[in-house]
Amino acid sequence: MRHKTSYHGTWMMKDDLVAQLDAFRLERHLTQSQLAQKLGVTFFTVNRWLRRHMKPSQIHEYQIRKLLSQPTNRTKTRRR
Repeated sequence: MRHKTSYHGTWMMKDDLVAQLDAFRLERHLTQSQLAQKLGVTFFTVNRWLRRHMKPSQIHEYQIRKLLSQPTNRTKTRRR
């Protein structure tokens, strides 16, 4: 039997993950379509997550965490 508090806590963690995903997208100047492509989902799925109309599934949470943990590919400019 599930307790409401643990269930609610799961939802809160997903909200935090979605907020991190949106920050990741904005920092890298990605469109929702580009982000969807990176995650292997549709634009509509990402859009529903970001508007808080739908929560990521467990497998999508895994994919999001994997994407968020990747190092940035920023090139360093050298001064002459």
